[in-house]
Amino acid sequence: MTVAHDTGPTDAPLLETTISQALRLTAEQFREREAMVDAHAGRRWSYAEFQRDVRRLARGLHRFGVRKGDRVGVWGPNSWEWTLTQFATAELGAILVNINPSYRQHELNYVIKQSGMTAVVSSGSFKNQDYPGMLEAAEQELGDFSVKAIMGCPSWDELIAPEADDQLLDEIAAGLENNDPINIQYTSGTTGFPKGATLTHRNILNNGFFVGEVNRYTEVDRICIPVPFYHCFGMVMGNLAAITHGSTMVIPAPSFDPVATLRTVEEERCTSLYGVPTMFIAELGLENFASFDLSTLRTGIMAGSPCPEEIMRQVIDKMNMSEVTICYGMTETSPVSLQTRPEDNLDLRVGTVGRVGPHAEVKVVDPGTGETLPVGAAGELCTRGYLVMREYWENPEKTAEAIDSDMWMHTGDLGRMDAQGYVRVTGRIKDMVIRGGENIYPREIEEFLYTHPDIIDAQVIGVPDETYGEELMAWVRLREGAPRLTSHDLRDFCLGVLAHFKIPRYVRLVDEFPTTVTGKVRKVRMRQLALDLLATPGEVDDARAEKPD
Repeated sequence: MTVAHDTGPTDAPLLETTISQALRLTAEQFREREAMVDAHAGRRWSYAEFQRDVRRLARGLHRFGVRKGDRVGVWGPNSWEWTLTQFATAELGAILVNINPSYRQHELNYVIKQSGMTAVVSSGSFKNQDYPGMLEAAEQELGDFSVKAIMGCPSWDELIAPEADDQLLDEIAAGLENNDPINIQYTSGTTGFPKGATLTHRNILNNGFFVGEVNRYTEVDRICIPVPFYHCFGMVMGNLAAITHGSTMVIPAPSFDPVATLRTVEEERCTSLYGVPTMFIAELGLENFASFDLSTLRTGIMAGSPCPEEIMRQVIDKMNMSEVTICYGMTETSPVSLQTRPEDNLDLRVGTVGRVGPHAEVKVVDPGTGETLPVGAAGELCTRGYLVMREYWENPEKTAEAIDSDMWMHTGDLGRMDAQGYVRVTGRIKDMVIRGGENIYPREIEEFLYTHPDIIDAQVIGVPDETYGEELMAWVRLREGAPRLTSHDLRDFCLGVLAHFKIPRYVRLVDEFPTTVTGKVRKVRMRQLALDLLATPGEVDDARAEKPD
């Protein structure tokens, strides 16, 4: 029996430097090439200029008391200041704490206290968030910060040293180790407060490097990064993939804007574009989509949530991204553990999340027993290697629950591995619906619903049912101008293709889904909303009378 276990290639060695050492090597090799462009701010840096400003900011932070191991928060949307802060803290060995831009006061206070944060670099007010006011409220409750700099304000200007102290920074660099913690990212908590995934230089620098290797990055590549920096997608797969290859980081806007993104790709001649599926759906759906010149695009990454096959095909065909890849992972694995390859055939590239990356292992296990399953069997995905986080910050109990004694990270995702090591993700263990004793994986139903000519996006959840324990509800977005879709219409479309117990009983038509800042659909929130909707007559279409059981 062949078991579902695979090991990545090891021909390219792991990087054994710190982030600051990696940036220095790249800046020396590609001094005059562009390192970063902030299209919204109208600013750009060569690698020589970028490293200079990173070290000036590092000197300023040090002058205000930031030392190795101190936790420094960064809070705000994407900007050149955010990126400088990412690399300046790495120069000092300070631990960057990524604060979710959508956090409310109690969430902000929690991560400040839980991480032991003593300094924070923040943007000013953005959208409906008054960051400076919220930080003042946090100070009143939790105590003063040694540094509280607001991007674009006098406090930020005061933080930047007139010039770097190279001798001081070189002495600090000599005392840093690549296994030191360098970044804390708080995972989205579905119950209670989020946990702080603690990542090292070695974790995230190598992950960014190997993701870039699969995407065949070189110094001529220009990576458009509309995904948030506060998440690994932006700061690791984007920024660290760029600086380990001499590529250019291109920031199209502070937050995702489909028009600004495609305009930036055109004007900056980007070769790579990132996004979660909902971002690509928004770009493809623009009325003037065809007017943008995307001919320079070659590659990119779609990740962050399950990637619909039909959307992936459109990205390849209509956006000139012939070498686009899908990445799978989680914050706790730095984040990427599986990735498709540009040379994979189309079915593998749109139907799987690829195979394990270099210097890592993946296996599929029985969620109950932990036994490795045969190839083709559905079970929980586990991963091991350099990419697994160090810990959940000051939370040994939750760390032990996630990482077993053999150092396998248990992802909570369900999937199947084929004989060549390619993995198909079938859903989350917590998203699995058990209806009348039948295990149902919403991903399978969602993929089928995408083939309906009027459906542009669909999400399927389980809702309580007295008879069967759970029933299926489909939340559906229709194309503009499409006729109303009822549960009866959907049932007719599914009959003869899906087993009767997989056909959604309820249908809810929506213009958008509840999502996180990174664009991930929040199924937990959908289930909460569904309970109220089901209790309100007329809010949900019910095919009860039409469903034979």
